[in-house]
Parts: sequence; structure tokens; C-alpha cells
Amino acid sequence: MHRFHLPSEHWESATLSPDESHHCTNVLRLGVNERVTVFDGCGREAGAVILEAKSRAVKLKLAEPSRTPPPPCLIRLAQAVPKGKNMDLIVQKAVELGAAGVSPLLSDRTVVQLDVTELRKKQERWQEVALEACKQCGQNHLPEVTLPLTPKGFFEKTERSELMLIASLQPDSRPIKAVLADFVSVQARLPRSATILVGPEGDFTPAELSLAKSCGCLPVTLGPIILRTETAAIYCLSVLAHELFQEVSR
Repeated sequence: MHRFHLPSEHWESATLSPDESHHCTNVLRLGVNERVTVFDGCGREAGAVILEAKSRAVKLKLAEPSRTPPPPCLIRLAQAVPKGKNMDLIVQKAVELGAAGVSPLLSDRTVVQLDVTELRKKQERWQEVALEACKQCGQNHLPEVTLPLTPKGFFEKTERSELMLIASLQPDSRPIKAVLADFVSVQARLPRSATILVGPEGDFTPAELSLAKSCGCLPVTLGPIILRTETAAIYCLSVLAHELFQEVSR
């Protein structure tokens, strides 16, 4: 069944936005009395029937909504922006793997150089990618994609998670599962929030890695094979989701 985003403030009127209405009527060719699903991006979802199929304002009749609880751990991916369209892929896979947020990073070795206007456009583009991914995979929690920041700006402006990690090629890095085991041994529970920083091709600079460590990040290894940055992001999120999206008695 087709899924559409209906922000919380529009549930009372039950009217899709102009963009969603256009997609519903002009792209998918849906009409009156057809059934769809809507979600607000904050965990609420409901079945709906189309009452009016206007190209700029589709009106719906909503059924009783259900709620999808957030995952037991809120995972944020802080990703150095790769070249080309690889960031689109990373954002899409982050949504599918249950990330609560994506923070693009402009590290010293980031190839992409953008001015303020371009940064805002990129953020809006990646937020759209996240929304489309939510529609396609049935994710009812829409992750926020923040404005790209330098690592220094990220640490200054972003709330720290309980567990801060950074993917590292340095010899002091440890397996993610070992770091999680240490956290559990001290806290007697899994972390409720976690952030993983993934660097660009060529990795973070020594200064950036030192900054991350000074801000509480623990270096983690992704194994003996050097991964492409998009593969590293998917790997990290997969491992963290497997380990943290379950309530396990320790």
C-alpha cells in the first residue's frame, strides 16, 4: 500500500501537502476511495481513504492510528561527506537500519567543498532522501539530517550520546562488541544513545581523531580490511543495530 508523509500538525485536517498530493494524484494516479497509509515521522501511522483527489490538496479519512515505539537506543551517524552521490546512499541505508539521525561532517580530507547556500541545499536534499526511504521501507520515525558541520562544529553543537564511537584505522582501536561489553560491565545495561563517526576516504586526520577522543569518542576497528566510507557506515550501523536494538539480559 502506498505510504505518504502527513506531519503531525496536518492530522486534524487530514490533508496531504502539495508535493505529496501531486505525487498521489499525478504520479501514482490514485483517486477517490482508494486506500493509502500515512505516517507523521514521529512513530504514528494510520490507514486512510482518499476523500478528495485534488492535485495540490488530497483530503483523507483517517482510521485509528497506531504507534511504533522508538528503538531502545537512539543511534546517530556522523558521516564525513563523500564525493558524488554516495551520501544519498548512506542516508537511505541509515534510515533502513534505524538510525535516529544523520550528521554530515566536513572533515579536512572531505573532497566536497560547499558554500553556505550549497550546504543548505544539500541538507534539504538529504532530508528528502531520508523521507523517501521512510516511505519505502516502512520506517515511521523520520531521522533528522542536520546541516553539514566540521568535526569541531559537530562536537560544539551536538548533544553527546551516552556512547561515543569513532571508526579508526589506528592500532589503539577495538572491536565494537568489546567496547559495548565494557559499557555494559560498568552501567549494567545497554546504552540508550550512541553516536558513531565515520571518516572520509583516507580517514580522519590525526588532529580530528585527537579531537574526537578528547570529546569522549572511543576508537573502534571495522576489521582488517579497509572499507570504503559508505561500506563503513553501513557496517557500523548494522553492528550497532544488531547489538542495541534488543533488550538482552546481561
